[in-house]
Amino acid sequence: MTTSLRSSQVAAAVGVNVQTLRYYERRGIIEEPERSLGGHRLYPEETVTTLRIIKAAQRLGFTLDEVADLLEAGKHHHGAGLQSRTETKLAEVDQKIADLNAIRASLLAARDAGCDDLAQCAQSDCCPLPFVHIGAGPKGDSP
Repeated sequence: MTTSLRSSQVAAAVGVNVQTLRYYERRGIIEEPERSLGGHRLYPEETVTTLRIIKAAQRLGFTLDEVADLLEAGKHHHGAGLQSRTETKLAEVDQKIADLNAIRASLLAARDAGCDDLAQCAQSDCCPLPFVHIGAGPKGDSP
């Protein structure tokens, strides 16, 4: 016989609040637990493992919908598995890194150029910030 855990025990074991458990139940991400005679939710121990998987996947950048899909695919051994999903997530992370590196480069260039006033900088041809005017490319160039 497996041990049943109350909501507060599960929440404490995973580091979430009880409302998170109820939300995951409503979403169908975790199964609705049995109830005690007094009406308390009684979760199987496996729920703690499932919740730890969910939280770990979220820390890796997976959305809750993506995690739910992965859990569902794992239950039925079909669909796009973890390998293909991680490849997709890696591509997204690489794009975010590239975007952040471009932003960082612009900020460093603005700092090094000594820009103190955005309005004045926008009028200068030497300002490194990527100002774009409506109907034109950067710095007023025609498209």
